Amino acid sequence: MKIALAGAGAFGEKHLDALKLIDGVEVVSVVGRRLEATQAVAAKYGIGHACTDLAEALELPGLDAVILATPTQMHADQSIQCLAAGKHVQVEIPLCDNLADGEAVLKKQQETGLVAMVGHTRRFNPSHQFIHNQIAAGELAVQQMDVQTYFFRRKNMNAKGEPRSWTDHLLWHHAAHTVDLFAYQAGPIVAVNALEGPIHPELGIAMDMSIQLKSESGAICTLSLSFNNDGPLGTFFRYICDNGTWIARYDDLVTGREEPVDLAGVAVSTNGIELQDREFVAAIREGREPNASVAQVLPCYRVLDQLERQLKR
Repeated sequence: MKIALAGAGAFGEKHLDALKLIDGVEVVSVVGRRLEATQAVAAKYGIGHACTDLAEALELPGLDAVILATPTQMHADQSIQCLAAGKHVQVEIPLCDNLADGEAVLKKQQETGLVAMVGHTRRFNPSHQFIHNQIAAGELAVQQMDVQTYFFRRKNMNAKGEPRSWTDHLLWHHAAHTVDLFAYQAGPIVAVNALEGPIHPELGIAMDMSIQLKSESGAICTLSLSFNNDGPLGTFFRYICDNGTWIARYDDLVTGREEPVDLAGVAVSTNGIELQDREFVAAIREGREPNASVAQVLPCYRVLDQLERQLKR
């Protein structure tokens, strides 16, 4: 299977590392904003083609699929561009930064019948899979999720500390992970509420946000997000269930008493990004809808749209 990667930044390299571990997959092109930097990434991973125009990569002979790790504002248009070219596509989270664009991607996917998947990595982290498997088996039910998404990011920098060409967003990017995961674990969301702190004078976004969610099962979720947190960074999930409490930190899981949980048998890897990419490849090979398809995650973006309209009142 021949795959092109668009977006050769910090997260793009996570995908390149993951794809090396999947049999029968070849990355044939890397697309980036600056040619010299993109060529350097291609050389690092032994990839023969590098360019700055996605359209050029889409014309490569035998190309099957594209993974998009580009700036948020490009995700929807580039997803549609890939589907229109007859290529399967996995786009990094978020699918879009407004609901109309997300709906347009779904429409194009339905027209083409191609695999279109969104990088909702929390569905694939072994820690969250462990909880999901128990829910599916009827062994527990979520009563409450308490989630903290914390960064210290007062300038446009990526995870490698390099300047970004775009502005990140607490609601449409970082909250999307938890909104989708809560619905995935506790059922469809029926009530939402949000508050935001002051708008940053240069970045033009809220640096702090608080979100409440309720699912049709009666479970609730409290999500705190900040770009102002000078401390441990990342997202930390506390699952308070009818049969136990767990704390998930990316691919790791402990009980509510900080006792490590052995996740060795949950999946073929302990890396959520690798598992996400394996699902994308498998769905293409098997001709089926992937977990985290555009259709499956679009309800998350409908909730984000509700929250945004509430914040603008």
